[in-house]
Amino acid sequence: MTPAQVISSDPEVQGGAVVFAGTRVPLKNFIDYLEAGDSIEQFLEDFPSVTREQAIAALELAKDALVTLAGAH
Repeated sequence: MTPAQVISSDPEVQGGAVVFAGTRVPLKNFIDYLEAGDSIEQFLEDFPSVTREQAIAALELAKDALVTLAGAH
């Protein structure tokens, strides 16, 4: 999946927060679930407009960003 298929940001949607593409579900909600110890499955059950592929791809994007950031130091 391309980043545009995973996340988007539009001032007209959730005040410009980063959301899962095609939804109004903020990426922050997903991170909050994981931080609280909830499973990806629980998040997907609570937010059915987000696909499993999007959730996994969001984690991959975050991992890539962190690896790139760590490599820059």
